[in-house]
Amino acid sequence: MTFQLGSSLLDACVLAVLSRGDAYGYILTQQVKEVIDISESTLYPVLRRLQKEAFLSTYDKAWQGRNRRYYAITSLGRQQLAAYIQEWICYRDSISRILL
Repeated sequence: MTFQLGSSLLDACVLAVLSRGDAYGYILTQQVKEVIDISESTLYPVLRRLQKEAFLSTYDKAWQGRNRRYYAITSLGRQQLAAYIQEWICYRDSISRILL
């Protein structure tokens, strides 16, 4: 059984991965996929939204004659991640009281 993944939780996961270091789309997808079943086509709209909200910045870096777009968490993104973590703790504790 799989639980539905909301956009806020996905945003939090992306910000958490990027809080550990900058990453380009494919690597970011692979890191998130370690815990959530997600495709690159699902991830890129999330990245664009987070960038629009100023939670992420981007830069390009040459690699084997091509440019890779890297994503980096901003200070505003770190603040948002901290808020998501607090919300997650409250949510997790509430659900655990019912399920466990």
